[in-house]
Amino acid sequence: MIQKKLLEEILAKASSTGADFAEVFSEHTDVGAIEMVDSKVDKIQDSVLSGVGIRALKGVRSVFASTTDLSREGLLQCALQVAEALGEGNAPISIHLTERIFPDIHPIRVAPFTAENKQKIDLLKEGYFAAKEYDERISQVVGRLLMFDHNILIANSDGLFTTDRQIRTRMVINAVASKGTENQSGTCSPGRRMGLEVFDLFPPKDIGIQAAKQALTNLSAGYCPAGKMTVAIENGFGGVIFHEACGHSLEATSVSIGMSQMAGKLGQKIANEKVTAIDDGTIPNAWGSVNIDDEGTPSRRNVLIENGILKSYMIDKLGGRRMGMDVTGNSRRQSYAFEPTSRMTNTFIDNGPDKNEDIIASIEYGLYAKSMGGGSVNPVTGEFNFGVNEAYMIRNGKICEPVRGASLIGKGSEILMDIDMVGQNLATGQGMCGSLSGSIPTDVGQPLIRVSSITVGGR
Repeated sequence: MIQKKLLEEILAKASSTGADFAEVFSEHTDVGAIEMVDSKVDKIQDSVLSGVGIRALKGVRSVFASTTDLSREGLLQCALQVAEALGEGNAPISIHLTERIFPDIHPIRVAPFTAENKQKIDLLKEGYFAAKEYDERISQVVGRLLMFDHNILIANSDGLFTTDRQIRTRMVINAVASKGTENQSGTCSPGRRMGLEVFDLFPPKDIGIQAAKQALTNLSAGYCPAGKMTVAIENGFGGVIFHEACGHSLEATSVSIGMSQMAGKLGQKIANEKVTAIDDGTIPNAWGSVNIDDEGTPSRRNVLIENGILKSYMIDKLGGRRMGMDVTGNSRRQSYAFEPTSRMTNTFIDNGPDKNEDIIASIEYGLYAKSMGGGSVNPVTGEFNFGVNEAYMIRNGKICEPVRGASLIGKGSEILMDIDMVGQNLATGQGMCGSLSGSIPTDVGQPLIRVSSITVGGR
């Protein structure tokens, strides 16, 4: 850990040419991965990421640099480079840091890096062979156990000096089912801001079986028909639709420069009145939760949309300066090498007024998207395209035959209005979200919802 006195020197140096704010972000992260292929352990990897990012602001101008040279000379040289890039002059500044200790609401029972490899390998084997042995048509399985121990230190010229430790654990099982020359895949990948005790919640055997079942379902499925239709999107990772199609458009990253479909719409109706959407980084042990964000601001629960009305954006320090608004605890970055910006934490559509069985029963003909996949979105226009990992046709209010090759195509502002039924089985799914400040862990979520009309890609 960098000593307080040296941190004060670094901040003073970074501020010395007229900055009105300076910040130091120090990181030490242990990353571990165990991989199984062909019924044996293929890789055991452990790596360390360590470095410092230094940033200075002057109004809405930002200069950022990073270094892996953690010597006093290296850190002060990095701070000098930031100061010189920001401006010219000599403005001696005295910085006094006061340590602040924030409460940790994410208890850890079994820190992954202190456990023996045998214990971790046994957990992975349980998930791997549950998938491999589920059915003779399962031809290939790849299993991964991922572990992160992320330690950060943040100090700034406002006097803040604080630290945080974030431990996350995740298992990913990918299964392939084959019949002749036909191959189809299935995936299950739960994770939490927890240690190995996460597998008390998600037994590895269940993870493997779920991946195998999805692969077998897709193997027996016909192709999805294309066209406009009513779609029911299941809970959990189904929330990726809101995350991508709307969530990014509510980040100050795009809102503050007018490059968002949601810019200037606070207080306006942007969604069906049944839609309430929340970003909440305070959920204990959730995958995307943080005690503090990467600028040292305490995490909080932000109601983004309430009964269809836009209530809030997600705002970091620089975005807040541009917008004239307060920060919301949403500043995040992949590592010390990235400048922070506004990002989501755990973002979800809240439970609504409709019974889940009524949602399915209300659809005469449409699609049931049980499991969503990845996709892409343009935050300026809100246009998106997402694959569906597991889907079924709905006929006369009943879930019928599985179909594959489905995708959902639309525009964020339109789909929010077209969500006309919201169920009551809220759940979340885990993902890695990429944006300007790199790839970060985020939760997406929702209950079962109905979209009255959306373009379904298929055959």
